[in-house]
Amino acid sequence: MNADDLRDYMLSFLFLRYLSDNYEAAAKKELGRDFPVKQEQSGTTPLQLWYDNNPDDSAEFEKQMRLKVHYVIKPPYLWGSIAEMARTQDGELLHTLQKAFDYIENESFASTFQGLFSEINLNSEKLGKQYTDRNAKLCTIITKIAEGLKEFSTDSDTLGDAYEYLIGQFAAGSGKKAGEFYTPQQISTILSAIVTLDSQEPATGKKRYLDNVLDFACGSGSLLLNVRHQMGPHGIGKIYGQEKNITTYNLARMNMLLHGVKDSEFEIFHGDTLLNDWEMLREANPAKKKQFDAVVANPPFSYRWELTDAMGDDVRFKNYGLAPKSAADFAFLLHGFQYLAKEGTMAIILPHGVLFRGGVESVFAPNCSRTAISTPSLACPPISFSPPVFPFAFWCSKNARSLTTCSSSMPASTLRKGNGRTGCGRMISRKLLTPINFVQRKSATPAVSQWMKLKPTATI
Repeated sequence: MNADDLRDYMLSFLFLRYLSDNYEAAAKKELGRDFPVKQEQSGTTPLQLWYDNNPDDSAEFEKQMRLKVHYVIKPPYLWGSIAEMARTQDGELLHTLQKAFDYIENESFASTFQGLFSEINLNSEKLGKQYTDRNAKLCTIITKIAEGLKEFSTDSDTLGDAYEYLIGQFAAGSGKKAGEFYTPQQISTILSAIVTLDSQEPATGKKRYLDNVLDFACGSGSLLLNVRHQMGPHGIGKIYGQEKNITTYNLARMNMLLHGVKDSEFEIFHGDTLLNDWEMLREANPAKKKQFDAVVANPPFSYRWELTDAMGDDVRFKNYGLAPKSAADFAFLLHGFQYLAKEGTMAIILPHGVLFRGGVESVFAPNCSRTAISTPSLACPPISFSPPVFPFAFWCSKNARSLTTCSSSMPASTLRKGNGRTGCGRMISRKLLTPINFVQRKSATPAVSQWMKLKPTATI
């Protein structure tokens, strides 16, 4: 079993542990004195005992639980029952676990979460060629994981932090693939602080409320959760995300639920952002067009994408041009801006090279500049990521045509000369030497201000 397989098992079982603990705690509160005392006999959980003794009341109980915690898990599918089956080497563990996954995906929540556990193949020959071999191996895996989780806190915030930590550790061990599913917390904090700051009156601090927020390349959802953390649990109407990779798409959905975001409070779509295959975003009627108060993203750098003749007429690109096949960076930028609300703010990460590229990409900076779509806000050294990658840049966009952010860790002389290249270098010297840097005002969050001091060689 390789590291990716281990990641899928560990994160999925940690998720099941969270759902189970949260559900059992709510059930105990709901039943009060009727909640049975933990029994000594092996394999019987208190909730299972209540179900056995109250078969006529179980339907009403589950109805109340859907109102209180927004989901239901049958007693045999709770983590405690699964872990006990593994400890006793129960021959039906594999079958029970498959039923548990199917139930959670299709019946536990009001919204279906089909494919949530699709990355765990319980019939994989990596577990064994015969059923008995796979069942025995699964018993060993779950027992080891259960032992590690036994003394672990049942607090949802702690479990959520543990989930984020594990994602970060797996990202660190994945090298170049890390960005596929994880944005480092330091970077997430800066992006989140930018889009939640009241850009009309920065001195007042954060906005009070966001109707919605979008991450069109959301990975495991860590960036969206950071925005939620900045605004508070009731500070965002609804969270939206899109992810192409099926593994990270499932991680994002689990991550939302594990951090206490109700299934009615978020929507993650599995699809290709550049193809714009999310039906919700394809609304042709301007009056019904979906727009977002905040857009954040850490899209894949210099992503190779497939261009078609129809792309030239795409509403996202037709006024600005098409990004080259070899690097879709500006295509991601334009996609996000297309769905930004009138007073909305967007903050995304793009590779450092977009500041100075020539050729076909040299038209983007002047076009964006004329319509005030975006301004490169921070040029960052590779040490900002763990493990280090290559230099990158924050880009901030505001739809109100009044952008005033600029800062760079690059020498001022390099910016003025454009490093001898065409395109963005000239735009920077013409447009970005006068604006002030709002993240250095007194209203800036400590995290942003502290990060700014890491390695500045010039502040423009």
